[in-house]
Amino acid sequence: MREMRTQAGRRRDGRFEWGALRALLPYLWPRGQTATRVRVVLAMMFLAAAKLATVYVPILYKEMVDLFSDPDALPVVLPLTLLIAYGGLRVMQIAFAELRDWVFARVAQGAIRDVALQTFRHLHRLALRFHLDRQTGGLSRAIERGTKGIDFLLTFMLFNIIPTLLEITLVCAILWTLFDYRYALVTFLTIATYIVYTLVVTEWRLKYRRRMNETDQQANTRAIDSLLNYETVKYFGNEEWEAKRFDESLARYEQAAVTSKMSLALLNIGQAAIIGTGLTVIMAMAGQGVIGGALSVGDFVLVNTYLIQLYMPLNFLGFVYREIKQSLTDMEAMFHLLDVNAEVDDAADAAPLAPGPGEVVFDAVSFGYDERRPILHEVGFRVPAGRRLAIVGASGAGKSTIARLLFRFYDVTGGAIRIDGQDLRTLTQASLRAAIGVVPQDTVLFNDSVYYNIAYGRPGASPAEVEQAARHARIHDFVMGLPDGYQTMVGERGLKLSGGEKQRVAIARTILKRPRILLFDEATSALDTRTEREIQLALREISRGHTTIVIAHRLSTVVDADEIIVLDGGRIAERGRHAELVTQDGLYAAMWARQQESGGATLVADGSPQVT
Repeated sequence: MREMRTQAGRRRDGRFEWGALRALLPYLWPRGQTATRVRVVLAMMFLAAAKLATVYVPILYKEMVDLFSDPDALPVVLPLTLLIAYGGLRVMQIAFAELRDWVFARVAQGAIRDVALQTFRHLHRLALRFHLDRQTGGLSRAIERGTKGIDFLLTFMLFNIIPTLLEITLVCAILWTLFDYRYALVTFLTIATYIVYTLVVTEWRLKYRRRMNETDQQANTRAIDSLLNYETVKYFGNEEWEAKRFDESLARYEQAAVTSKMSLALLNIGQAAIIGTGLTVIMAMAGQGVIGGALSVGDFVLVNTYLIQLYMPLNFLGFVYREIKQSLTDMEAMFHLLDVNAEVDDAADAAPLAPGPGEVVFDAVSFGYDERRPILHEVGFRVPAGRRLAIVGASGAGKSTIARLLFRFYDVTGGAIRIDGQDLRTLTQASLRAAIGVVPQDTVLFNDSVYYNIAYGRPGASPAEVEQAARHARIHDFVMGLPDGYQTMVGERGLKLSGGEKQRVAIARTILKRPRILLFDEATSALDTRTEREIQLALREISRGHTTIVIAHRLSTVVDADEIIVLDGGRIAERGRHAELVTQDGLYAAMWARQQESGGATLVADGSPQVT
């Protein structure tokens, strides 16, 4: 994989392309996989046997033609041995080729599977920064085309180009041996001219293929982006605007495709002219030999048969080369993904998060998404195990950044974050994230059943545990009232559920995960007041006894926190409990007053907020 990434980082030139082929070789001869290597060896043996049968068929045909074309030497009985051998070789050349494909199929598909899986895993290892900038449609198309390109390369490079070159070599050797060097020379010059012409013209027209890929990817990205934002398009009545943007991308693809087809026609015409000239010259030589008595009719047929037999794979070689060039172009985007730096990676000596109560400490943490624009400035706080901390502040103050740093989507640029005394940078990311449960503001669900989305918190959980988590999240009764119960499909991104229903699914999922630390990232800010009240009760119930960090916009949701910190410009401006902060007449008090004026919250007897 490291070798593949190195090759992927090269410029788009021939060095990259052949380097990519070298990068694929380890998948054909993987270390420690004896069965795979045996399959490769067997496939090569079947390949050689198929080509030997192919080049010997015309020799038997020549023998039969000479036998039947001389009236003075006509056999008394039918030469059954020759006929059976001829038919047997015809069968064997197909049988060996099919056996070759049968044996190698698992090698090829295994290599494709390995590359696709490594790409998928690498994408999940990449930092949040990459996924915030990605274009999902173009990304999926790049992976799809890349895996298809690998499939083509593994199949055709080994079983079309190499066998064709082997057959050409054998034919030239036979022509030289049976006749003289001129026949081999004409054949070689024809092939060499054909290959050089194909290489030159294909390199020239490669830019048109790249342009096709770019415009196709752009059109696909725009289409998927528009469909994912279906409701927004409808809200603003911009169906025609979206159609116009999509059509602009299609028009650019159309122009690139037409140009590519025209250049392909030029390539095909030139190839046909080269093959035709070579055929004419060598057939004239063979005909002259028959007239002069140096060659028999069988020899003339032999030369003709070899040329016809070579013509098809040679013509196919041109097609395969063009497709290989296109496949390599398609693979560039996928290999580029493998070359993207993970940014946040486990240290070589990273250890799992040790069991503990769940104390969280931010020790003078500084961070910026861009080093030229710091977001957090030496932020420090401590959340004792089992206690509840609230973080509030204006938009852009750095609240959500704290959540991302706690999950280690990014590494801090200054200071340290510790859980139970362990620096996050010394821990494995898997163990860290297993210890934290989150209920986000925007809950995005998989396009699957309600059951699948709840069970995603702990995929190995039993149905009884999933239902119990749903009961704690107060969504079980709602789910049982659906026609399909827990098997109800939630739609793309959970669009078939309301905001409150999606939040309850997210709560159930987090309950099922059983984390030691809970993070609520503005989990109710997008809900109506009644739904917010219900969700808040559920959140309080599941956070009892857990270390909890609440990032909030509505102050009514954090009045019962053990400590509230107020962020302003990436710094902690104030900290304390609700009553203390209100009496300080600072930023928090001003925010509280504004929210009360606009329909804020007062406290009821049990200490929970009541929206007024």
